[in-house]
Amino acid sequence: MRLKFAAGDLTIHRIVEQETTFLPAHDMLPGLTPDVLAENRGWMQATGALDDSDTLILAFQSYVVKTPHHTILIDSCIGNDKPRPARPKWNMKTDDNYLRSLASAGFSVADIDYVMCTHLHVDHVGWNTRLENGRWVPTFPNARYVFDKAEFDYWTESNAKAEVPPFVDSVLPVVEAKRSEIVGHDFAIGDHARILPTPGHTPGHVAFAFGRGKDAAVFSGDLMHSPIQTHYPELSAKFDVDQTQAAKTRRGFLERYCDTDTLCCPAHFPSPSIGKIRRKGNGFVCETV
Repeated sequence: MRLKFAAGDLTIHRIVEQETTFLPAHDMLPGLTPDVLAENRGWMQATGALDDSDTLILAFQSYVVKTPHHTILIDSCIGNDKPRPARPKWNMKTDDNYLRSLASAGFSVADIDYVMCTHLHVDHVGWNTRLENGRWVPTFPNARYVFDKAEFDYWTESNAKAEVPPFVDSVLPVVEAKRSEIVGHDFAIGDHARILPTPGHTPGHVAFAFGRGKDAAVFSGDLMHSPIQTHYPELSAKFDVDQTQAAKTRRGFLERYCDTDTLCCPAHFPSPSIGKIRRKGNGFVCETV
């Protein structure tokens, strides 16, 4: 399993918490027809994206990007000790996979300067906090946590109507600890990290582009969950709040980076996850590097 990549003056590390079966393909991607799945089953199974029962295999991972000036963690996966009864593999987890993966890459929690969240879903904010003496505290004590304002406002409003547990245990404690930065789309970290709005999966979903003077790497979050969505950008996931917008955003993103040298780093593609976008017919492919 390849875990380390280079792009310009960046070093990118995959921090894998889980890589496992998730949902049946037809359940996860409501627009996926039996014929399209049949046409693509062979390569999806060969690349580890689909198992023998047509269940999608996803990675749940963070990326740590080392720039000349900062160490930046993108999305923080599932977390430990969090009540997630709807997802047995995530519920009240106590394993050391995540912190061990971080240490294997050469980082401690104190080394992280920024935590940047593409959006605030449960499997992208879990390690924002950890349980300490019965309280949720920021896992990365020296980091500033970056939340897109539209995304933060959306979940603030949702949580006011009915409690959203991941927001309560993995986002609000960071805000209360005064470690957060609620930012607009003009936010940047030096000349190396920028926000790219990618709405659809959630209203405030963003990608992050990294590189000095060009996009050497882009981190796409949940803009797409499975490699088949590059071949068929119109296939939106059932979790996309606005499936039509998500499909439009996905195609625009793929067109933007098609046939460039930009490394595309999706949140959930199975190992090795990272690739370069190339055109294929009316769709695209993320060619692994």
